[in-house]
Amino acid sequence: MEINDYIKNIFRIKNETDFNEYALKLYLYQSEHNPIYKKYLKLIKHKTPIKTYQQIPFLPIEFFKTKNIITSGKTPKITFLSSGTTTSIRAKHLVVDINIYKKSILNCFKLFFGNIKKYTILCLVPEFEDNQNSSLAFMCQELIQKSNKKSSGFFIKRYEKLKNTIQELERKKETYILFGLSMEILGFSKYCNIKLEYGTIIETGGNKRNTRKIIKEQLHQELKSNFNTQNICSEYGMAELLSQSYYLHRNNGFQSPPWKKILIRDKTNPFKIIQDGKRGYINIIDLANIYSCGFIATNDLGYTTNSGFNILGRAQNATERGCNLMI
Repeated sequence: MEINDYIKNIFRIKNETDFNEYALKLYLYQSEHNPIYKKYLKLIKHKTPIKTYQQIPFLPIEFFKTKNIITSGKTPKITFLSSGTTTSIRAKHLVVDINIYKKSILNCFKLFFGNIKKYTILCLVPEFEDNQNSSLAFMCQELIQKSNKKSSGFFIKRYEKLKNTIQELERKKETYILFGLSMEILGFSKYCNIKLEYGTIIETGGNKRNTRKIIKEQLHQELKSNFNTQNICSEYGMAELLSQSYYLHRNNGFQSPPWKKILIRDKTNPFKIIQDGKRGYINIIDLANIYSCGFIATNDLGYTTNSGFNILGRAQNATERGCNLMI
């Protein structure tokens, strides 16, 4: 596989045919050049000829905790770690080419929200400078830099400055995005008492901080009430991926960019993919995961629809995962 052409073309995918073509190319590449994935295929005695992406075997996400998932002969430039708890083993994503992640971040943002330069980016996320193993903090830093706005920045533990910044942007009628950890945004919404007319909220999930748990629907309802706005969105990502999905306020579910696909596997048969509307565990194809593994079986529960997918929660025996655990 010619890597440079592959990288360029996955961000130009337009339809199912294109996606299938590049998913099969990635499968053939990783089944040969990724030692852990190659061994996994051998262990499950996989011999079925692969003709469509639905037939590709998915690597259990737990392997990111216990193994180095990386293409042979490659050296990671950065390692992203899952949030996790102090007692849990954190998953690690060995990233060989950080420019692929940057392209995925910006192309995905443009797809769902438009030109980054239209927005001031306000982040309630710990700064990347102090959290250099956080893929979320890296993404926020990239969005802040590419927005090229003087007021863009990180605002954890700086509620008063964030409030003043938003008030100034509202006064000037400038569009902005408040992006951050769910419970931090909720906490700020109770503190600031501001109506967001020109702002959009993007919360990152991860609602397992301290002793309170809150489902997405309840979180969104509280944010809508506290900020007096309907512009509440969600982002779905994880350290093991290089691409995000977004839940927009005008849609009833998460949507993914053309180079990412969500499939649902049966609860009792991990090798069986089930149809739209049926509940099961989420499998993810991320074509940007070139040098790690692009086919991941997660422990998240959900279901797909005609236009996207929804998340129901985590498997009961799965370890906690949530970005709010960063702080």
